[in-house]
Amino acid sequence: MHRLLHTIGILTLAAAMLAQASLPSFAQQRGNSPRLIRDAEIEELMRRYLKPIFKAAGIPRGAVNIYLVQDSRINAFVAGGQRIFIHTGLIEQASTPNQVIGVLAHETAHVAEGHLARLGVQLDKASNQVIIGTLLGAAAAIGASRAGAASSGGATGALVASGAEFAKRNLLTYVRAQEAAADEGALRYLNASGQSGRGMLELFQKLYNQSIASVQYIDPYAVSHPLPLQRIRVLENRVRASKHYNKKDKDYLVFRHKMAQAKLAGFTRTAQSVYNSYPTSDRSIPAQYARAIAAYRVGDLQTAIPAIDRLIAQIPKNPYFWELKGQALLEKGFPTEAVAPLRQAQKLYPKSGLISILLAQALLAAGTKDAAREALAVLSKAQRYEVESGSLHLHKARAHGILGDYARAELSTAESAMLRGDKKLAKRKAEGAKRRAKSGSTVWIRATDILNALKKKKS
Repeated sequence: MHRLLHTIGILTLAAAMLAQASLPSFAQQRGNSPRLIRDAEIEELMRRYLKPIFKAAGIPRGAVNIYLVQDSRINAFVAGGQRIFIHTGLIEQASTPNQVIGVLAHETAHVAEGHLARLGVQLDKASNQVIIGTLLGAAAAIGASRAGAASSGGATGALVASGAEFAKRNLLTYVRAQEAAADEGALRYLNASGQSGRGMLELFQKLYNQSIASVQYIDPYAVSHPLPLQRIRVLENRVRASKHYNKKDKDYLVFRHKMAQAKLAGFTRTAQSVYNSYPTSDRSIPAQYARAIAAYRVGDLQTAIPAIDRLIAQIPKNPYFWELKGQALLEKGFPTEAVAPLRQAQKLYPKSGLISILLAQALLAAGTKDAAREALAVLSKAQRYEVESGSLHLHKARAHGILGDYARAELSTAESAMLRGDKKLAKRKAEGAKRRAKSGSTVWIRATDILNALKKKKS
């Protein structure tokens, strides 16, 4: 019995070693987790980029969620099921829309070909290999102890480590094969949708140039992706052979790409950095956009609002200019003035849940029952597009509170807490909603569902 427990202890340690060695990025991000950001304009642009790719891959519309990660590095990844995470650094550093599209096509291949599900199976196989290696180490330890060979401990440790290292390398070989398959899938989807794979090559070249000093001494069998130069060599002939190789991005996509870059600069960089990149001598619309955002962020509405008005005058049907004006007024303490531009933004882009939530927030600042009723109507429509938004339910709770419907206010707070993972608050508010609501009513039933769901999670 003691020997069995000792062996299991070694197995657990080896499995932990494998997990740490194979997935370093997750461990590193726990202490300093990258921030997810929301933006209606950039999210809609990413969906536009993905639409023809998804069609070529046979992925239904709305089946995959898109998330923006505020991180300056060039990266995108698939995780947690049908979810694509896009680093803002990819958008900022990509010279063309086609470069971003190439990366998104690669990530789409991971989704379409079920690589995440298969990786789970491969992880199970890797665990078996670790077990074999560690059992050999345990057997050596037992044999050594019987022989009284106290000095064999070092060899045992090396044997255990070699089992984990062997499994890790096999797993990484499998992942590299998946990455190569995703590159191939990306080229198929790009060709099928009439787009060039040139952007993929250009981005791999950029990555290679950035990493040229660090890849010289890397063991190619100890990384999860093919090395950039290797990927370029494999793909180059196929990309150049495509009849779409020289196809250019459409002008409106190039413009929107530049607008997304300007917006990210305005919101994530210092005002001085923005003015260095977009000096006042640059009268282009993206440059005006970046400077207007920078001015609003430092609280200079006397500069920001006229700058936004000039943008609206140039493209009056751009919903994001109206949204920016409303957001600037709302966040700087003028909610009443923010309502009109946000209503216009919602009228121009009614399917944007984010714009609708912002409008509801401005309406609720008035504190009147009429405004609360309008806010609830706006939020109910927004909920079709923002099914994971905790803030939407918080605004609904506030609206119900203004109207004196405290059962629904408590229920909406419970919904928000559930989405944020605050189980304690969700339980308390769901119980409160159930006490206030009539037995068998819609609110009572939903509150009961939340409490039952919490019990299942606990069990």
